[in-house]
Amino acid sequence: MEEVEAGRSASRVRNICVLAHVDHGKTSLTDSLLAASGYIHARSAGQLRFLDSREDEQRRGITMKSSSAVLLHKQKVGDDEHHFVVNLVDSPGHVDFTGEVESAMSVCDGALLVVDVGEGVCAQTVTVLRLAMDRGIQPVLVLNKMDRLFTELKMEPMDAYRHINNILEQVKRAPRRATPGCSPRPLLKS
Repeated sequence: MEEVEAGRSASRVRNICVLAHVDHGKTSLTDSLLAASGYIHARSAGQLRFLDSREDEQRRGITMKSSSAVLLHKQKVGDDEHHFVVNLVDSPGHVDFTGEVESAMSVCDGALLVVDVGEGVCAQTVTVLRLAMDRGIQPVLVLNKMDRLFTELKMEPMDAYRHINNILEQVKRAPRRATPGCSPRPLLKS
């Protein structure tokens, strides 16, 4: 019953935007989160592209319009359990649709920044990171496609470690134009 109540209280609703450069895995991550929540079958995650509901998106294999799904989240703090409604917004990653990303972020109070570790930080990664920081949103970094380091790039473990550290440094150093005095908003505090 508390799940229903969570949806009625603005303090228990979070709007989270999934951000990344094109083909870094936003939609696959969103599918995986939907599968973990029981909305789609786990075997379909990453292939279904559930939130790419337009025919042209399915045909081209890219997200062109932001779309969302509602997930329920339980957070346990000590003996207390808090329920949250998470509106998960899958946004486009192609530079041609940056305006759509801006619109999606205007209603969000949090973000997941997805980086394909094989590709690293790309131009659109920096663009969406700037957009988030300008809005006072400090994204949670998601390192995606870790297997590529070994299967495609044939890295030794120490080289993979250095490569990942380099990506972390790139994200930290990415140019930020955040408004002075703006501080990131906490995501899950009741």
